[in-house]
Amino acid sequence: MDTWSYFHTCLVSIWLHRFYIYSAVAFGIILWIVLVCLSGFAKALAEAVTSLNLPVETSSRNICVFLVATYTDGQPPESAAWFCKWLEEAANDFRVGKSFLQGLRYAVFGLGNSAYVDHYNTVGRRMDRWLWMLSASRIMTRAEGDCNVAQSKHGSIEADFEAWKAKFLTQLQALCKGEKKPCSGKCKKGKCKSLGKGREELRSHELVMEPEELFETSSEEEAGGTDSVIDVEDLGNIMGHMKKAKREQELQEGAAGAGRKEEAVRREMITPALREALTKQGEALPRAAGAQLRVLSHRCMEATPSLACANKCVFCWRHHTNPVGTEWRWKMDQPEVILQEAIEKHQNMIREFKGVSGVKAARLEEALAVKHCALSLVGEPIMYPHINRFVRLLHQHGISTFLVTNAQFPEEIRRLEPVTQLYVSVDASTKESLRRIDRPLFKDFWQRFLDSLKALAEKQQRTVYRLTLVKSWNVDELKAYADLISIGKPDFIEVKGVTYCGESSASSLTMANVPWHGEVVSFVQELARLLPEYGIACEHEHSNCLLMAHSKFHVDGEWRTWIDYGRFQELVREHEQSGGSRTFTAAEYTARTPPWALFGARERGFDPLDVRFQRKNKARDVSGC
Repeated sequence: MDTWSYFHTCLVSIWLHRFYIYSAVAFGIILWIVLVCLSGFAKALAEAVTSLNLPVETSSRNICVFLVATYTDGQPPESAAWFCKWLEEAANDFRVGKSFLQGLRYAVFGLGNSAYVDHYNTVGRRMDRWLWMLSASRIMTRAEGDCNVAQSKHGSIEADFEAWKAKFLTQLQALCKGEKKPCSGKCKKGKCKSLGKGREELRSHELVMEPEELFETSSEEEAGGTDSVIDVEDLGNIMGHMKKAKREQELQEGAAGAGRKEEAVRREMITPALREALTKQGEALPRAAGAQLRVLSHRCMEATPSLACANKCVFCWRHHTNPVGTEWRWKMDQPEVILQEAIEKHQNMIREFKGVSGVKAARLEEALAVKHCALSLVGEPIMYPHINRFVRLLHQHGISTFLVTNAQFPEEIRRLEPVTQLYVSVDASTKESLRRIDRPLFKDFWQRFLDSLKALAEKQQRTVYRLTLVKSWNVDELKAYADLISIGKPDFIEVKGVTYCGESSASSLTMANVPWHGEVVSFVQELARLLPEYGIACEHEHSNCLLMAHSKFHVDGEWRTWIDYGRFQELVREHEQSGGSRTFTAAEYTARTPPWALFGARERGFDPLDVRFQRKNKARDVSGC
């Protein structure tokens, strides 16, 4: 009986102190997350705080800093999901006292992307509110970092963080010295209101300083002051101040919104931070929204008139350093300027290969004369308002055009004038998988995607579906892919394995997601069985890529998947000279596919006239590519 009484007493004690136990567990999980994920911003902040050499015991109350990101659909990262759920439940559970976290001081820095308007930094904002509801005290206003360089206050999310970190360290030093937060200089009408002149003035003062937080209370209430009961006759005055502050907030937001929109129109697409990031990736950049360049292959210039994109794909090889948006709102160069700088920078990069082992002098000289342009480097080239002028200008210079779009701008696809070959990226075959892989900005992304495929079917020139296979993401949806192909009716279907571009905080992809070439071949063979009108035409093992072609390109027992570029230039000139009345089709500028490029050939897509140059002591490639 004594044993049972002791056991019963322990259970009752645990039950009575359960909230403290929950708090200890939650704190332990937070600490574990910080220790395990101590990288990036958290590591930088920890090092900066350590460098201040502050006393270990600076106050009787702790300070917690929350660096939290907002992921897909406004959800927290997987590592923070449990804590956010626990904090939300505690804040809204009537059984938990509202002074549960009284004594805890905190600061919140949210990380998000303003291009996702409905979910921008929602996790940071909610966490800030839940902490406040449990009587924790904010030591400084919540700050937000923006991945969208076009809207970021300081040009990049890293710069946003550095600006906030500087303010936080200053505040931390002030708190350690026992100083109170000085006036921000943004008091109502420029007059600093004393904190001791009454709650009404204090409430109005704080609402003006932090207009975005209408749930903010006075410091007396946060500290649990004795005068926490409001007389009924005072409610009218308090509500009046709140309504007045809200009206002023709405006016300020309206003016600020108009100002931000106007500023965004004038903003450069390539900011200094973006230029530095892309230059590190080996790119040559013109001065503004011109083409970004990289040597793709012999006599081909890879470029784009727009760095911006409406998606943030998980396999983006730019690690999302480029701006995002759903419409053009940057300064804009004219097509003539873009082309001139593009060719100049292309030639400068080609000249850098002079004297490099394995580079043929004759081909080096030929490469200086651009014959092809792949508008696919980064971003969404079809967003550029003068894309048709730019395409015409390329054709006038005898340069063929290969344009890639992410299938989010159907009307722009319909308005696009003839190009040599038009690609649409089909990264997934269902709405949910497309949401996970492309992470589109448009709310109606799926309808836009389908409309873009329908617009592709209306084109008369060469059209291509580009499928990028990502293991464990989009390789098990063959029937759905076949259904999408029936909508767009492309001339060709290019299937390639995803290219791993290194570790990035913007993506969780690893080498395990890269399919082996044999796996890509198996996928294409299974897809071909579902598409009787298509056959497997070409293979390029080195690129981990295969090409399926419509049967209309199988003429007299041989594939004609290659392009007669001279004939294309003739046709496009006739089209332009006739004012668009002279139309032409893909069948009018085909060329015979060479035997070594055919699927099943011994060369597996490698031109036997070329010799692959291997650097000495280079480790053997064991990747799936």
